[in-house]
Amino acid sequence: MLPNPKDQEKLDPRVKRTRGLILQAFGDLLAEKGFEAVFVQDVTDKAQVNRATFYAHFEDKYKLLDYWIDQMFLQEIEKRLLDACQYKPENLRNLILAVCEFLSRLHSDCAQPHQQFESLVEGAIKNRLFELLTHWLKQTGTKISIEIPATVATWAIYGLASYYSHLKKRPALEKFVDEAFPMVAVNLEQFA
Repeated sequence: MLPNPKDQEKLDPRVKRTRGLILQAFGDLLAEKGFEAVFVQDVTDKAQVNRATFYAHFEDKYKLLDYWIDQMFLQEIEKRLLDACQYKPENLRNLILAVCEFLSRLHSDCAQPHQQFESLVEGAIKNRLFELLTHWLKQTGTKISIEIPATVATWAIYGLASYYSHLKKRPALEKFVDEAFPMVAVNLEQFA
């Protein structure tokens, strides 16, 4: 389920500002150097915060990456999903578009994506997808188990988006999603 905007509003403005500085610095460094070459000291220098402040917000650069991916992906989802409170085929299509676009941009914007970086991205995005899909399916009021269809759809969406983002010569995104959509939707038709 998407985080409650009210929870974000409750954060102290200084906490929001500091996290924003750290996230911006981290994103800039990812584009410039790549994940493996980024150190906490680089982030704190660029964000102009001390290490103690960094560690008050994040355990290490891996937790920062996880949070950064989640926040950037959440923005992408919110941009595309106008009616995200329930499962509808058009919401599913928009979700597939969002994941494909997000991964494509991530792979082109980040310097030298590495296998470890890819694994961390995959885990964060799959977690968010599963949460969103289970939230949608619960809203249908179904008595059918939702975990398996949500898992299958999560893996299908991520797999298709990963495939698309790694293509050297990508077809138009809309065309790709039109072709991919029925393969994902078939797992969720019983909830429509």
